[in-house]
Amino acid sequence: KDENKPIFLSVGYSTCHWCHVMERESFENDEVAKLLNDNFVAIKLDREERPDVDSVYMTYIQATSGQGGWPMSVFMTPDLKPFVGATYLPIDRFSFALKDISEKWNSMGDKLEEEGERIVTALRQLVAQPRGGLAETLDKDFLTLGCKTASDIFDDEHGGFGNAPKFPRPCVFEMLFAMWKMGEDESVASDARDMALFTLEKMAKGGVNDQLRGGFHRYSVDRYWHVPHFEKMLYDQSQLAIAFLQAFQVTKDTLFESSARGILDYVASDMKDEATGGFYSAEDADSEVPFGAAEGPTKAEGAYYVWTSFELKLVLGEQNAGMFCEYYGVSQEGNAPAASDPQGEFEGKNILKVSKSLSEVAESEGKTIEEVRRVTDHKACPTK
Repeated sequence: KDENKPIFLSVGYSTCHWCHVMERESFENDEVAKLLNDNFVAIKLDREERPDVDSVYMTYIQATSGQGGWPMSVFMTPDLKPFVGATYLPIDRFSFALKDISEKWNSMGDKLEEEGERIVTALRQLVAQPRGGLAETLDKDFLTLGCKTASDIFDDEHGGFGNAPKFPRPCVFEMLFAMWKMGEDESVASDARDMALFTLEKMAKGGVNDQLRGGFHRYSVDRYWHVPHFEKMLYDQSQLAIAFLQAFQVTKDTLFESSARGILDYVASDMKDEATGGFYSAEDADSEVPFGAAEGPTKAEGAYYVWTSFELKLVLGEQNAGMFCEYYGVSQEGNAPAASDPQGEFEGKNILKVSKSLSEVAESEGKTIEEVRRVTDHKACPTK
């Protein structure tokens, strides 16, 4: 207020890949830093430490743009009233925004303050709107409506609901299984069950599932569940373990059993703090580049999880690598579709996904199913 500067608030968290990208691109850039410090009061906030503040401004971002995410970038008046908001901004757009908003603040700051006041008033009215009373039980009508909504956006080719990016939706699986168990309408019930099982199968075989270490990445950037955003969240693991256990109870399919075990084994080994018995909330999408990069960044998104065919031959030997690569869809050129990798981060690299059955690989390689299983079983496989 003393300097009559607008505030720039950036909200993120430690394991967020795009938060780190914006940090490296913009916040560590001398020119951008000067623009920011000369014309704004800059505040960096960890949403895990202050979820209350994050929630307030995320409500604004979602109400004005229809979507949200992190890093969250909010420009506001000295009285904390937002007037411009976005998520990740590439350096060129961020630099333009800083110049443009600074000029507007100096020439028409009163208008921006009025806009901030209008937005705060509208948000207060939105929050104050009476909401329908919560039903004591989820009856058939609620579940039928939910299943119809899910069916309308169901991807019957690759599983999941809606377009890319595709997030795991454990609560949707729970609803679909509840509809199946209710079973009053056999056709609706079987459709609900089949949507859940088909999606969980595609997820279990896809790159969104860490095929070697266990556990699921946060979401898939494509509709195929192949190329993930490599961050892993504790809340996803806890809910998806239940979903896969439900799928196993319905089908007795060992794919679902092994997926649930993979999640629980991963959480117990990688997300647990042995000293306190507590659990970490998330694992970073960025990991150390293997074998020590001579030049360039020492960390990259998914570096721990992606493989070149050469690395696999080096670790497994020529013959075993052949079986492994055929089963997990590994190629010398890399297996990430170009449309799923617009930045070219995974050129020549492979994100493991189940591409063939054990019997198909056994027949192709002239091996027994058990021999192929021993090579491809995640418990016996290498990790970086």
